[in-house]
Amino acid sequence: MSVTQTPQQPQQPHPPKLPSSLPFNLLDRFPFRLPQTQQGRVALALAVVYIVWGSTYMAVHLSLASFPPLMLSGLRNLFAGIGLFIFAARKKPIWPTGAEIRNAAIVGTLLVGLSSGMLAFGMRTVETGTAAVMVATVPLFATVIAALTGRKIAKGEWVAVGLGLVGIALLNHGDTSSGSTAGSLAILCGAIFWAGGAHLAGKLKLPSDLFVSTALQIGLGGTISTIVAWFSGERIASIGFVPFASFLYLMLIGTMAAYVAYGYLIRHTSPIIASSCMYVNPVVAVALGSLLLGEVITRWTVIATVVILISVGLSFWFDYRRRGLV
Repeated sequence: MSVTQTPQQPQQPHPPKLPSSLPFNLLDRFPFRLPQTQQGRVALALAVVYIVWGSTYMAVHLSLASFPPLMLSGLRNLFAGIGLFIFAARKKPIWPTGAEIRNAAIVGTLLVGLSSGMLAFGMRTVETGTAAVMVATVPLFATVIAALTGRKIAKGEWVAVGLGLVGIALLNHGDTSSGSTAGSLAILCGAIFWAGGAHLAGKLKLPSDLFVSTALQIGLGGTISTIVAWFSGERIASIGFVPFASFLYLMLIGTMAAYVAYGYLIRHTSPIIASSCMYVNPVVAVALGSLLLGEVITRWTVIATVVILISVGLSFWFDYRRRGLV
């Protein structure tokens, strides 16, 4: 969960040399060998956010059987932030300044406290596939925010975003389920908060260490959500096995692993590339629904999948062309 860098800033600061700043180094003890190039690490990070975040909608749905929405978001991110911070401390990183901690709290409030909280709130009455479809509007909001703050948006980028949204509409074609209006609005607000937080992250100075930055954003955002949930009267009466297992998955995989991968993408790619997961996640969510819940995949689902993947490919192409890489 972390930092966006606006494409219009060619002098954007990069972290120190890749091997010394990557949280992936903590995984070097495992048998498999991680990619040694930046392109390989970007591909790995994309695979993580595409697959893992596509599965979190089902995990959130299952967790809500025992956890109130804001409390679910708060505790999930609070514990994940603490875990990441412990790992970061073992690396003996450069500790952040007071200003960097404050900025991490601001970004974390938007990306975690408000975005994840609103998503969980909306999913009380909105189905998982529909929620994934609505969250896919993040790239549109990210592009609009970039345009409002002065970056010139190429026509090709608008075409890529528009095509992605067409794919999202096709994905939802024929869905006659009646989700709550309030729930739908909450999820769309969560998408706006995410895009705004990602944009602000590129403007504010955050801790240079990716692990520390991610831990502070998640932990502080989760703390704020938990406090708000407590004072709003949310309580956990009892916890079933499936909701608890889903909660652990959300905390360890959906938050700790995926947010670090997303933070890496935000630092080393453009907002459009980093946000492309919002197009792919609904496809993953629909596929998991079919495999695990027996949901029917229609011809519109297949068509939408093709359109969405084409839009992601165009996003990559136009971004690379703008930066002179092709």
